[in-house]
Amino acid sequence: MAKKKIFISSVQREFEAERKVLYDYIYADPLLGRFFEPFIFEALPAIDQRVDNVYLREVENSTIYLGLFGKEYGFQNHDGVSPTELEFNHATLHHLTRLIFISSHPNNERHPKELALIEKAQGVVVRKKIAGTDDLKASVYAALVRYLVEKEIIRSGPFDASVNEKADLNDIDTEKIKWFVRLAREKRGFALQETDSVEKILTHLNLFENNKPVNAALLLFGKQPQRFFISSEVRCVVFRGTKMEKPIPSYKVYKGTAFELVDQTVEFILSKLDYSVGTRQTNVQAPGAYEIPKDVIAEAVVNAIAHRDYTNNGSVQVMLFRDRLEIWNPGSLPMGWTVEKLKQLHSSVPANPLMAEPLYLTAYIERLGTGTSDMVRQSKTAGLKEPQFIQAEEFRTVLYRPSYLQTTEQVPDKHRTSNEELPQEYRSTSVEVRNLIAVLKNEMNRQELQDKLELKHEGNFRDIYLVPALHEGWVEMKYPQKNHPKQKYRLTEKGLALQKLLRNEK
Repeated sequence: MAKKKIFISSVQREFEAERKVLYDYIYADPLLGRFFEPFIFEALPAIDQRVDNVYLREVENSTIYLGLFGKEYGFQNHDGVSPTELEFNHATLHHLTRLIFISSHPNNERHPKELALIEKAQGVVVRKKIAGTDDLKASVYAALVRYLVEKEIIRSGPFDASVNEKADLNDIDTEKIKWFVRLAREKRGFALQETDSVEKILTHLNLFENNKPVNAALLLFGKQPQRFFISSEVRCVVFRGTKMEKPIPSYKVYKGTAFELVDQTVEFILSKLDYSVGTRQTNVQAPGAYEIPKDVIAEAVVNAIAHRDYTNNGSVQVMLFRDRLEIWNPGSLPMGWTVEKLKQLHSSVPANPLMAEPLYLTAYIERLGTGTSDMVRQSKTAGLKEPQFIQAEEFRTVLYRPSYLQTTEQVPDKHRTSNEELPQEYRSTSVEVRNLIAVLKNEMNRQELQDKLELKHEGNFRDIYLVPALHEGWVEMKYPQKNHPKQKYRLTEKGLALQKLLRNEK
């Protein structure tokens, strides 16, 4: 098999040593040298041709563009464009796989045009910051091995399909398997029954091999998944402003199965967002919605958990700011993909295919490749700025809140008074309690309230919504007996007054 040519591009003077190190390293490494042939311009014999014609032709004849971006922009032609940028543009034009490695210099030390080139590359390619030659070699090695695996030039099973030798069926939660079967039968017509054995169900899902569960089985149905995968958790934090600054009003770390992580994380985010009740102009029931659509949030969260790199020691991180929601996961796009591709219809290429199938069967995800484009469409429909997808050393999704627009203009058909606009005596109420007050109409039972707020878990709802609302006197029980089988809840006079303010009603 012919070797894949790698075109190494940079300002030659700035990265003279690194270029030579990479050139020698790729040739000498037993694995990389078997599949790749590096190219640097200084290794080319002197020829009687225009230099720019030669290096652009070499780009065309390559499979991979490897760019080293640092402080300097380099020599500029009559159009003010450097050879490095011309090479990058040519690699983009000819659809090369592009790997960008960026020096660790602060941006204020970079040439303005070099900074602009880095920003251009950030939007379309896999990139990574590097600190020193050893870090560069390790990062290039990891990227090229990943290329070989994804192109199936070398074969290696995905992490989630690997048998976990430390586990057995005793580490699988039988009740979680039954819950899965019930939901999968309801959502997708799953063929097996709750009464089937755990071994049969796992085998049917390709999650049981050689009498051992594979990693995906433990992540989805394990009694204690974090015993085997300590970084399989979600860290959720709320900041008061637009920067990562103290004080931090809320911080939670969630553990559990992939299903539990999704549910807990989504409900944490919803509990911190305003729920607005709209008008009755188009509906007998007053419509309501969170300031960021729940479906958009759920898609971002499940993508972070389903597509993350579980071999990485990092955790999924959720950060809610005054103007946006950021969800980070230790993962990356398939080789050659761009963030722009996510906004269009694309094929579904799950990083953890065996995890993806049960998530699909329970309708946590779809398999059509429309999830991220739906996020863009739904955000625009809600009057929000479209989500931003960023591939850096981790993958980030940024969802924008209405406050990002910095305007008094309301989201269409939504009428809601912000906490800052309330009289002082009402401002101590939590977001969760205000949301409960906003949706409570006449008399409603607990399940009706949860359904209205799109919340699944009773314990969470009682602890941070219902109990505080009762304790603070906004809501009262219809029946004095706390555990009455037909218990319902209604607003007190105090609660009705706050609801009118929240809904901008006179």
